[in-house]
Amino acid sequence: MQTAAVKEATLPKPENSAPQTIADDRNIVRVGFDTRESAKSYDIVIGQGILEQAGERLAAVLPSKRICIVTDENVAGLYLVPLMKTLEAAGFKACPPIILPAGEATKNFEQLQSIIDKCLSYKLDRSATLAALGGGVVGDIAGFAAAMLMRGAGFAQIPTTLLAQVDSSVGGKTGINTKAGKNLVGAFYQPKIVLIDTGVLKTLPERELKAGYAEILKYALIDDPAFFDWLEENGASLLNGDADAQKYAIDKSCRAKAAIVAADADEKKDIRALLNLGHSFGHALEAIGGYDGRILHGEAVGIGCLLAFEYAQEHGPCPARDVERLRAHLQKTGLMTEPPFKVEAKEMFTRMQSDKKNRDGRIALVLVRGIGGAFVARDVDGADVLAFLEKTFG
Repeated sequence: MQTAAVKEATLPKPENSAPQTIADDRNIVRVGFDTRESAKSYDIVIGQGILEQAGERLAAVLPSKRICIVTDENVAGLYLVPLMKTLEAAGFKACPPIILPAGEATKNFEQLQSIIDKCLSYKLDRSATLAALGGGVVGDIAGFAAAMLMRGAGFAQIPTTLLAQVDSSVGGKTGINTKAGKNLVGAFYQPKIVLIDTGVLKTLPERELKAGYAEILKYALIDDPAFFDWLEENGASLLNGDADAQKYAIDKSCRAKAAIVAADADEKKDIRALLNLGHSFGHALEAIGGYDGRILHGEAVGIGCLLAFEYAQEHGPCPARDVERLRAHLQKTGLMTEPPFKVEAKEMFTRMQSDKKNRDGRIALVLVRGIGGAFVARDVDGADVLAFLEKTFG
């Protein structure tokens, strides 16, 4: 790889001003961006007890009181009844909720059609809203259904996992998986609002919490070495349930992503692509695992980030000390550093060739010059990638 030929984009900085506040002193992050169609914006509301305020918050931004909740079997038992109560109190006319099987395998055409068929049977029109209550799987498929329904119904995100709160609920990427790979069918479709209740993390399994932490770590690795310093000091406390540390990291991650989305909402530049650090490798690992639960998305991203650092070290730009620093942090926080199943280099390479960042048959990777120095490399030699995978996986 000739790094001098790499096309790079300037990464926007998140606002450093104090968070906006409302009467109850909850943090609000405003996402404002331009698309080819229009300029838009929406709020990300972060804090304890936000779920209890969902009806009031949604009523303030949605065009009608017709709403359908999309959730999964695990989340429904925890938070569906409280959400329905707050919607009823705010005057919403909620349809029977759509409850999906839990897990990544749910993101498929069959479940997508099921959601749309149920919404049509409820006679929902374009002014109605699909509200995703759950993790990234629910948010991705519900958002894609909203984008398709009546060529664009309303959409709201109520994420209940750390991963969804810091990443997938923000920015408007929606979609499903296919046999060819992860998220290869979907749409850019922004929500009307994102409601993040940090209190729900108390019921999140430890493994899911760690998977979400990998996405937080990603923001530090992209462009914020000071945040990585903070994570080295506070990451373990965050994972052990420190509410203040969780709130800080969620807010900081949302602000970082909001700045990037504002600059490149439709991923037409090489700005938003930086958010895919670790994902070229990670998505391939997920596909090889068959979405059967052996490796979660965040776990794959954590491994993928380490692989991106190792590849960048092997081809020049990344110092070895930063690779080892990242590896040490993953180990200290209990995140995976290698997949829990055997990987064949050629299959991994084939999966990576289907990545959405690729152009004209050439593999694109998000690489680094060290912690906080991510860039998009579009001059990567496929033979080099395959050789690296053979060296790594045998």
